[in-house]
Amino acid sequence: MNNPVTVEVMRGDHVESRHRGLAVVVDGDGDVVFSAGDVEAGVFPRSACKAMQALPLVESGAADAYGFGNRELAIACASHNGEDAHVELAGAMLARAGRDESALECGAHWSSDQATLIHQARTIDKPNALHNNCSGKHAGFVCTCTHMGVDPKGYVGYDHPLQAEIRSVMESLTGAVLGHDNCGTDGCSIPTYAVPLVGLARGFARMGTGAGLEAGRAAASKRLMEACMAEPFYVAGTKRFCTELMEVAPGKIFAKTGAEGVFCAVLPEKGLSIAVKCDDGAKRGAEAMIAGLLARYFEPESTEREALLSMAQRPLINWNGIDVGAIRVTDALFV
Repeated sequence: MNNPVTVEVMRGDHVESRHRGLAVVVDGDGDVVFSAGDVEAGVFPRSACKAMQALPLVESGAADAYGFGNRELAIACASHNGEDAHVELAGAMLARAGRDESALECGAHWSSDQATLIHQARTIDKPNALHNNCSGKHAGFVCTCTHMGVDPKGYVGYDHPLQAEIRSVMESLTGAVLGHDNCGTDGCSIPTYAVPLVGLARGFARMGTGAGLEAGRAAASKRLMEACMAEPFYVAGTKRFCTELMEVAPGKIFAKTGAEGVFCAVLPEKGLSIAVKCDDGAKRGAEAMIAGLLARYFEPESTEREALLSMAQRPLINWNGIDVGAIRVTDALFV
């Protein structure tokens, strides 16, 4: 099945590039209310599913034992810029558990955000694991293991007890069977599993509404999503799309990107969950798709809808400030 063209990139009045993709919207009961493309196809959620991976941090009691509030829970679900506040918070989480940066197994890298990278180059000799965009998630992993009395060493491995628990959590949420056959290795070295896009959306719908979840998991899910919506800076950072989406409608949108063109969002008040995948892995395509679909579910001419549409249909400006084209979602997402 050829997935439809969901985003066009214009130069002047002509289409210069096209992005194909798949997208799905489901309600709290798991029923599909909109779809485009082969939404049963398996995709790697990558970092889009970090809120699912953070559930053991709350369910184990570790978050309460270490006194974590909204900021700590938000960064446990984050792909952050490595800004100073992100680095400091991830380090403080580890310190609460009597650990430090040496316990992290995510690797180190410079920020992918230009302004943050320039700041890092001016202030440090080289990045460490706390600068990794996944350091908050990994700090949460280490804290979970420490609280449970499990040796965190090797926590990124498929056979580690923590990864087995995360696998079980994700199976229960997405309805997919996860194992070696659909497992890959993520950029931060933990296992990542290819699941049907519609299963990913259903998992987030369950987290957003609590439908079909036992009381403890429903409460933990609500707590994580509310933390992210309350502290969107700690989910991503300055000028990041996840942060900006949640700032459009505070407390009404949960949003999380993943590598290779994946994006998920939840509208808790409306009981809806959205998942998209840009076939070619382009971030700009996935961002336009998620913003366009979110806009569908806000009232016409509302401030939120207009802001989201401006993110989905945005002009291309060159280095001289000249409007040279546009990125726009297609009718495939608005039929």
